[in-house]
Amino acid sequence: MAQYFEIHPANPQLRLIREAVVILRRGGVIVYPTDSLYALGCLVGEKAAMERLRWIRDIDERHHLTLMCRDLSAVGEFARLDNRSFRLVKDSTPGCYTFILPASGDLPRRVSQARSKTIGVRIPANPIAVALLEELGEPMLSTSLLLPGDEQPLDDARQIRQRLEHSVDLVIDGGTCGAEASTVIDLTGAAPVVVRKGRGSIAPFLH
Repeated sequence: MAQYFEIHPANPQLRLIREAVVILRRGGVIVYPTDSLYALGCLVGEKAAMERLRWIRDIDERHHLTLMCRDLSAVGEFARLDNRSFRLVKDSTPGCYTFILPASGDLPRRVSQARSKTIGVRIPANPIAVALLEELGEPMLSTSLLLPGDEQPLDDARQIRQRLEHSVDLVIDGGTCGAEASTVIDLTGAAPVVVRKGRGSIAPFLH
């Protein structure tokens, strides 16, 4: 049975954030709010949790997972950034962008996209997500919460709890996130490529 924390969307309660991190460190899978949608999250090194995350979403290893990072230095641990990519990511974060970057050798093989050896990274601005990452002290593996068979992502934490109370370890209710996904930018080529237009202007990537 999933635990359920109501956390203030602007001033997250540190006690609850710490309890959520304990759940993550025990190999748990959590639902938490981001700048765009609610998301599933687990620790990078927890293979069983990652497999459960994929099972909940009904996705395989061809589907990009995202590393939620607290800052650029955390991104640099698992992804390679050239000067151009560094500037673009720095100027566009924190916020609702996901960047596809070449994976570094430190990233576990099962986490990166198998064929292209890439990884999606994101630096959130949502206060709850930021507090989780700061308390955790490392990136969190994540994917948007769009359940199999659903055309729209769930934005009501109580409904999420009803749907996933036997599949996840914790649901964090941080209020509404909306139903628009992040904008995805591929930075692995000679020029930025907009893979998905979502919440977030694409203007910085068009020149």
